Amino acid sequence: MTSRPVALVTGATAGIGREFVTQLAQRGHDLVLVARDRGRLEEVAAELKRTYAAESEILVADLSDRQALQAVADRLGDADRPVDVLVNNAGFALRRSFLRGDLADEEAAFDVLVRAVLVLSHAAGRAMRERHRGTIINVSSVAGFLASGSYSAAKAWVTSFSEGLAMELDGSGVTVTALCPGFTNTEFQERAGLSKPGPGFMWLEPADLVADCLRDVDKGRVVSVPGLQYKAIVGLLSVAPRPLIRRAAKVARRRR
Repeated sequence: MTSRPVALVTGATAGIGREFVTQLAQRGHDLVLVARDRGRLEEVAAELKRTYAAESEILVADLSDRQALQAVADRLGDADRPVDVLVNNAGFALRRSFLRGDLADEEAAFDVLVRAVLVLSHAAGRAMRERHRGTIINVSSVAGFLASGSYSAAKAWVTSFSEGLAMELDGSGVTVTALCPGFTNTEFQERAGLSKPGPGFMWLEPADLVADCLRDVDKGRVVSVPGLQYKAIVGLLSVAPRPLIRRAAKVARRRR
């Protein structure tokens, strides 16, 4: 009997992460579900089993806690239970600008958005390279192409890091893709107490976004930007002078 491939997804209980586990289960994967809320993890696991006959392993972890993060990294490095796909999706909402916010919140966000991606990609990349197969998807953001505070900086790091890791693993059988979505209709904004800026056509649906990303992964693309509107925006930002991008960010900040 052929074993099913296994995907580990962080931030697996809501939004983009929940959509990833759903579509990966549809593709025939079993799951390792990582999030902070055991109750929600158990609900997702039960639904995946009922709907797709997918088996799920639950890891309760706050990725800003180094011990919890290491437990997830150890799972990725377990040679006896290989993980074929890693999706670094866990998010962190910052409600205030850098200097107005608490430094402790900024440090926790850094740990989740940057350090966790670094640690888990290192564990997965080494294990996958040994097996000559695997996929790493790091959820970044269109914000990473802007100049808009520490969240933007963190996402810029994720995209650049993913590109560098993809080059290091080129020819190994392991692929790396940075997913760079724009505004997405999830419960993230509501739970974080954030408003929904911009016109309606700028908002993406998680199902379409993840489907676009997985198609890009199948094609071996290193950077995935779902939505024609965001492909156009990223294309413009890639050639726009940085002083112009900073001025645009300043105007947007004043309007908020």
